[in-house]
Amino acid sequence: MNRPEPLPLDVRLMNALASALFVVALLLVLGALLAWGARLPQFAIKGVSVTGDVVHYNAITLRANVMPRLQGTFFTLDVNAARKVFETVPWVRQAIVRRDFPNRLKVQLQEHQAVAFWGAEGDSRLVNSFGEVFEANVGEIEQDNLPRLNGPEGQSAQVLAMHQTLQPLFTPMDLSLDQLELTPRGGWRAQLDTGTVVELGGGSAPELVARAQRFLATVTQVTARYQRHPDQLASVDLRHADGYAIRLNGVSTLSVDDVKKQ
Repeated sequence: MNRPEPLPLDVRLMNALASALFVVALLLVLGALLAWGARLPQFAIKGVSVTGDVVHYNAITLRANVMPRLQGTFFTLDVNAARKVFETVPWVRQAIVRRDFPNRLKVQLQEHQAVAFWGAEGDSRLVNSFGEVFEANVGEIEQDNLPRLNGPEGQSAQVLAMHQTLQPLFTPMDLSLDQLELTPRGGWRAQLDTGTVVELGGGSAPELVARAQRFLATVTQVTARYQRHPDQLASVDLRHADGYAIRLNGVSTLSVDDVKKQ
């Protein structure tokens, strides 16, 4: 039995090239069909399902704020870009965006929890529970007694942590730290809800705690000597090594030596 003669090399190369071109053409056609199908109106994003923190938003308001800014269909939408769009909405701290076939998005939100104002008096920026500064409509804040924190840019988390450390020390005296500021030189200044200005000085948190505890342990006795109460303090200076200085409304400034005698 005679074996068929092998095809010449040039013929085999031509056949292989033709097959390769056919596969490439087929892939191009399929790709074009898929690209065309992915852009059909049937796959345009038409709905958003929202879960998680939705105190300030719901699916309707988010749709109105976000949908016009989304680009692409269910298949062509850049999910990471969509996440960033959701996170530009006031009160939204973090968003997780997933596709929901055939034309919807599932969005899980984490909202900012406002715990303080940030900046000088009148500044409407806020600090969340993570110590991050954000901007939102202050008229939508549920609490009406948020403290005001201030300090160099990028130090909001440190200032919040210090406020959370110091406030429990004043609570038993029915006093609140309405304001706490970290100065550019690293010193701490507070203002109580009574209007009293407290110079805490610089140093670590344990050092500030020790000064505050020393002051709070004796302030009632010191003010009583002058027929006053702690809520009548005009200012307090805790930056002294062995005591503190106070100024009472209607009374001359008391020195460190005066306080140490109490």
